[in-house]
Amino acid sequence: MTLGNKSCRLLLAGALAGGMMIPAQAQLKNPVKEPSPLNAVDPYIGSGGHGHVFVGASVPYGAVQAGPTNIVKGWDWCSGYHYSDSVVIGFPQTHLSGTGIGDLGDVMIMPYTGTPKTYTDEEDDHGVKTHTGSKYTHDQEVARPGYYAVQLLDYNTKVEITATERVALHRYTFPKGQDGKVLIDLEQGIGWDAPTDTYLEQVDPYTLVGYRFSQGWANDQRLWFAIKTSVPVKQLELLDNNQPASGKSLKAKHTKGILTFANGGTVQLKIGISPVSSEGALANITAELPDFNFEKTVAAANAKWNKELSRINITTKDNAARTVFYTALYHTMIAPALFNDHNGDYRGTDKKVYKNPGFNNYSVFSLWDIYRSCAPLATLLHPEKINDFSRTLLAIYEQQGKLPVWHLMGNETNCMVGYHAVPLLADAYKKGFRGFSGEEALEAMKKTANNGEFGLNYVVSKGYIPADKEYESVSKAMEYAIDDWCIAQLARELGKTADAEYYAKRAQYYKNYFDPSIRFVRPKLDNGQFKTPYDPFNSIHERGDFTEGNGWQYTWLVPQDPEGLISLMGGDEPFTTKLDSLFTAQGDMGAQASSDISGLIGMYAHGNEPSHHVTYLYSFAGKPWKTAEKVRQVVNEFYTDKVDGLAGNEDCGAMSSWYVWSALGFYPVNPANGVYVFGSPLFDKATVNVGKGKTFTVQTVNNSKENIYIQSITLNGQPYTKSFINHADLLKGGVMKITMGNKPNETFGQATASRPKSI
Repeated sequence: MTLGNKSCRLLLAGALAGGMMIPAQAQLKNPVKEPSPLNAVDPYIGSGGHGHVFVGASVPYGAVQAGPTNIVKGWDWCSGYHYSDSVVIGFPQTHLSGTGIGDLGDVMIMPYTGTPKTYTDEEDDHGVKTHTGSKYTHDQEVARPGYYAVQLLDYNTKVEITATERVALHRYTFPKGQDGKVLIDLEQGIGWDAPTDTYLEQVDPYTLVGYRFSQGWANDQRLWFAIKTSVPVKQLELLDNNQPASGKSLKAKHTKGILTFANGGTVQLKIGISPVSSEGALANITAELPDFNFEKTVAAANAKWNKELSRINITTKDNAARTVFYTALYHTMIAPALFNDHNGDYRGTDKKVYKNPGFNNYSVFSLWDIYRSCAPLATLLHPEKINDFSRTLLAIYEQQGKLPVWHLMGNETNCMVGYHAVPLLADAYKKGFRGFSGEEALEAMKKTANNGEFGLNYVVSKGYIPADKEYESVSKAMEYAIDDWCIAQLARELGKTADAEYYAKRAQYYKNYFDPSIRFVRPKLDNGQFKTPYDPFNSIHERGDFTEGNGWQYTWLVPQDPEGLISLMGGDEPFTTKLDSLFTAQGDMGAQASSDISGLIGMYAHGNEPSHHVTYLYSFAGKPWKTAEKVRQVVNEFYTDKVDGLAGNEDCGAMSSWYVWSALGFYPVNPANGVYVFGSPLFDKATVNVGKGKTFTVQTVNNSKENIYIQSITLNGQPYTKSFINHADLLKGGVMKITMGNKPNETFGQATASRPKSI
């Protein structure tokens, strides 16, 4: 969910939008005409409820996410937009997608005519704020991955937006005969974000440049921009804290500019952004969008999305499932986001400019969320990006002295727990990516794992984190154990025996929290005793022992060693019985439950990432048919084609990547061992482009909503009895045929040799 550390949540507590039941696809006007995966994508899914997804125009992994922003009314406006709203106050060039904290919203542009209408937000600690804005309706709004349009009802003006990687292209159609106005608002951001220094300058009748420095979740964000207009600016008015300022440039904390264009009609703005300079932003415009051909730019964005979405082609008669699948796949490619200029230059965490680094630099690494399934999905579908992601993580380490925790626009936020750049690097190296140094990666991992932060000093000295010394101690330690397992695997790959043994030992520290008398993990005190009293239901209070969860969820957070957890539980049958109880348990979860724990089946919480692997744990006990039941239940209950069709925050692709994997029929329980555990495939056929001209096809026989259980499997015509498949086998290509039935085949995957293994 990535609400952040407990103190983070307080800043965005507020109104939670209710569940809308309007089919999101019904709102999509003018769909892409050619039959393609892009035609199935519905960006409105997750824009209602608590999904917090970005709605607007972008290209895969682009720096620009240009789209509408409402008045932020609370937590459900973290992306700036919520489907329940009806007032837009501008169209910024950057947004987050699915996070539990709001930020960005840079270079907000609002077109209007005549005297602007103003709308007020609710009074907060800073008083009532007014915003230039307009009413709109979803009936006159279009959302596609590379194109967004809306009619501003207060001004009879149409707004259309498309994008390249680093440039947004806006097209406004004003009423003829009326001067068109465009407000450039460098003050307004989204959520926490507030300006610290802003600048706007008119260079010539067609060109403006400037910057916006701000502080929020990203403590020191610096973004430069350039704007090129298709028609000359008739007049520029500058405002300093809403008061008129003279001249052609203004440097202030609260800079705004109002452009006037004569006689209405069509006006286009190319808005380039850069983490380096305004010159870089101008160069990005020249390189990526030299003309004002809007339709050509939309077509190029469509082509980019179609190419990436077509890496998986599915066959299904269920159009709603097709929409959910391709929308989910789309959501996995909004972040990480490019964070460099077209020529490769970028500004590092140390605020120095790095020229010609030899790789594409990225930001928006929601690592606590994406390491579980979204990052492994990228290794399969986007191998050309993995070395760049890896080199970015290592460059951040060099610049800030540790691997990133949650990196945002050149800033370390330290949000959530763990050092989850480690699984990404370890997984990439294990899968054969060699565009970065394994030795350097291991050194970065070791330094990060021993820097003493956030309870790591106790991990080193005691083997556990005392609950009376460090809050969220259990969650931190459980996550650290996963990362330490990954360090051990990389060390083993590199032949570093001593390191491998040491971190493999640390990976077992999760056992120090397991109380065999109740078969739950529970907090431990500095004196070595378990904390008393302890209630595994109600353990998520402010600055408590768990991060966005309770003892019921975190007991299962051992994806690196399910076999060890089975042993702690007493074997296959006690383990299975206990796991069954997770899905039926009912209890008082405390005041934080509504935001921290969602998508509930008993105490299983699909709305938050620590639970995502849990349905697949049955296979480690020889009962993959139970996994099939739970996976299908989650799919049916928590993923729909409605605007509230996500059970929790999207979290930069985390929620959606679970669906993509599960729809194909398998899931990476361990984030860094290249083993995919079978569940229950959804489609008649799914073909994955695995590179080098090869494809891997999952074809089902007798699949239906009732026939959810795997009966038998063949791989390239030969019987296949394992309940998992390795990444290396997927890359070989081939056809896996899975026969389904409406009753469990309890012998499939039951044998010890057929079960998935951690190593």
